[in-house]
Amino acid sequence: MTGKRILMLVGDFVEDYEAMVPLQILMTCGHDVATVCPGKSAGETVATAIHDFEGDQTYSEKPGHRFAITANFDLIQPAEFDALVIPGGRAPEYLRLNSKVLDLVRHFFSENKPVAAVCHGPQILAAAGVLAGRSCSCYPAVSPEISLSGGTYVAPADTMDSAHVDGNLVTAPAWPAHPAWMRAFIDLLDA
Repeated sequence: MTGKRILMLVGDFVEDYEAMVPLQILMTCGHDVATVCPGKSAGETVATAIHDFEGDQTYSEKPGHRFAITANFDLIQPAEFDALVIPGGRAPEYLRLNSKVLDLVRHFFSENKPVAAVCHGPQILAAAGVLAGRSCSCYPAVSPEISLSGGTYVAPADTMDSAHVDGNLVTAPAWPAHPAWMRAFIDLLDA
C-alpha cells in the first residue's frame, strides 16, 4: 500500500467518532491526513459531538472532544490531495453553505478521486450538486436531500453498519459502519 494524501473536512460539532476513528484508521494504514475547517487554521480545534443510538426516535447528542485542525482551509490546494473524507454530525448542515467547500467537493468528483462521506456528510455532496445519477447511503434523515438532488438513496442495514460504493464514492449511514466504510474506502485508495 502506498500512502496517499487525504483531506478531511470538518467543522464544529462534527460527529466525534466519525472524525477521529477514520483519521486514526487512515493514519495507521500509512496515509497522510490533513484536517481542515473553514475559518480555522492549523493548531486550532473544532468541538465534536457524540451521537448515540439509545432507542429514542432519533440519535442522542453528547459533548465530545476537541479535534485538531492540521492545515489552513484557505491555503489548501485540492489538486495536492488524492482523496476526501467528509464525516457527519451537525457540521455538514452549515459547511454546505460555504461556496469554497462546495468547489472543493466538486474538484474531487470532477477528477474522479476517492470520496468517503458518512451520516450527514452527504448533505454537502447534495449541495455541491454531485449526486445526480449516483447512489448514496447516509443517515436516514438525510435521505430526502439525496433524492431531491437527483441521487438514489440506499437504505442502510438495520444495524447501521453497511457501506455503499458507487464508483469513486463510498458512503455509510453512521459510525457503526466504520469497518465496512473504511474498508471500502481503503480499497479505492489502493486501486
